[in-house]
Amino acid sequence: MDPLSAAERILAAIRAIPRGETAAYGVIAQRAGLPGRARLVARLLSQNDDPKLPWHRVLRSDGRSAFPPGTPHHEEQIKRLRREGVKLDDRGRVLAAKRTKSIDEEVWGGP
Repeated sequence: MDPLSAAERILAAIRAIPRGETAAYGVIAQRAGLPGRARLVARLLSQNDDPKLPWHRVLRSDGRSAFPPGTPHHEEQIKRLRREGVKLDDRGRVLAAKRTKSIDEEVWGGP
């Protein structure tokens, strides 16, 4: 069996993002076995012509769209994320879910 190309691994990682969730370009690269290749993920997405690829679930590491605010792509991405139930602030940044404390943090204190 032929090993998957880098592009195929990246696309598989993007398709694996569950509905209502997001992942950063760098996280996608790591999941594809290509750590440090976030720009490759971005370049591949910029060339995408598959309408079923959930491109809108891929964001910058700070939780924002890579598209400039007010552009059609930015507005489309925000619309799709909200439709899937992703919580965004007024400027379009994903609101991170509050992390639950581990049992050790509950018992012994800490972050």
